[in-house]
Amino acid sequence: MTRLQSAFDAIDAANAADPQLDPQGRPQALLYGQRMTAEQQALYPDASDPLRIACRGQHVERWTLPRDSYPMDRAGYLAWRTEQGRRHAARVAGIMRQAGYGAADTADAERMLTKQGIKRDDQVQALEDVACFTFLRWYMGPFSQGRDPQDLQRIVDRTARKMSAMARVRALAEFAIPEPFAGAFRD
Repeated sequence: MTRLQSAFDAIDAANAADPQLDPQGRPQALLYGQRMTAEQQALYPDASDPLRIACRGQHVERWTLPRDSYPMDRAGYLAWRTEQGRRHAARVAGIMRQAGYGAADTADAERMLTKQGIKRDDQVQALEDVACFTFLRWYMGPFSQGRDPQDLQRIVDRTARKMSAMARVRALAEFAIPEPFAGAFRD
């Protein structure tokens, strides 16, 4: 077994314990990690192992720190998200060390998972592109149900701003994004 497969297996085993199941009875965190890997393979097929592992482990054991552990406002959301990134980075780093990865590769994955250098570091940006594509493909539809159109536009705008120019172009080509939302993905 390769180091990469060992890391994937450990992340999948951790995420298989998610008590939150999708309608088909699959653990949501496990499914999310697998979807992240599929999007990574489509967007960045030549990705480094640390990027592949960061994609698979982006939400490793996310359910262990519920969103309602923090205030239900924007500041609370940002604090929760920052802490989740720190926890995911630490957990993935431990998995990578157990799989035989060295300090440099482990540090790369930690940097990506804590979003250090977004828009400046190609690998951090690649992880963000993959996360945005996963959201758009699998979660945007259900997420948008019942939302105020102005609130939804703000969310779409923020999602598009996080993406690289290449990813925004691909999003317009791959998804049927209606106006005025599509405008957020144009330069």
